[in-house]
Amino acid sequence: MLVTKAIIPAAGLGTRFLPATKSIPKELLPIIDKPSIQYVVEEGVKSGIKNFILITGKNKDSIIDHFSTDPTLISALENKNKDYLVNVLKKLSKTANFLSIRQSEPLGLGHAIWTARHAIDKEYVAVMLPDDIFTGFDPGIGQLIKIATQEKCSVIAVQEVPREEVSRYGVIDVKKQFSPNLFQVRDLVEKPPADKAPSCLAIVGRYVLSPTVFDSLENMSSGAIGEIQLTDGIQKMVLSGEKVFAYKIKGERYDAGTPLGLLKTSVMMALKNPKYSQAMLQFLSGLDRELIALQGKSETLSGLI
Repeated sequence: MLVTKAIIPAAGLGTRFLPATKSIPKELLPIIDKPSIQYVVEEGVKSGIKNFILITGKNKDSIIDHFSTDPTLISALENKNKDYLVNVLKKLSKTANFLSIRQSEPLGLGHAIWTARHAIDKEYVAVMLPDDIFTGFDPGIGQLIKIATQEKCSVIAVQEVPREEVSRYGVIDVKKQFSPNLFQVRDLVEKPPADKAPSCLAIVGRYVLSPTVFDSLENMSSGAIGEIQLTDGIQKMVLSGEKVFAYKIKGERYDAGTPLGLLKTSVMMALKNPKYSQAMLQFLSGLDRELIALQGKSETLSGLI
């Protein structure tokens, strides 16, 4: 099975990051020196994906600009002999193609994926959410592609989370477990209460889906919050008899979808980066006394409230 296309939904309003996202798409907020969406594209390229379909919304044209070649900038860098930066900027444009599709209304993740139907032939397609950053020896989406090829079915990424956190995620009900990391899905439940969740295996932002997902989403009705959920579309595939697997991706996952998550992701990515790791470790080590003092102040304030 050859998966050469990925859909990256990037049409959200990014309200958690306001006021920063009033003029800057949250997908372009930097993690060190690259926006989160570029980490996702690079993961796809390492997995053999050549074509990226960016689902955008109003005021998101800068995402397309980011992945477009800027001759003026390239020329200025060449004149200053900054060849390294020239190579960095040209690298993705040489290895990946980008298509932008505008989501007409913010009707949910399922609707965003459905808008890309005309760009996908009768082929399996990757779906990569830019809020989730995966690191590890093997790229995350590449691991799913391998399982999808092996099992000849759709595969979704899952991660075990504490039961008190399951209400933030879509959660799978396991039909059969084949290994510590591989499961066949019986059902999917979107954001269940902790006491009603069928498992603690939460769906995280990587999928490899068969083309029937578009048929499943075609006539989906919007849920209680007025959105068409991708989880519901995949559930419909399962209920129709299609085999869907879930796989725990090996490696680390960082959630850059909230301000605190982005801060944590930036720190961890800096610690993994040879250029910044030593300086970052020294900086964090030097914070010990200040952190202890801050913790003491926090406990004092808590006692006063």
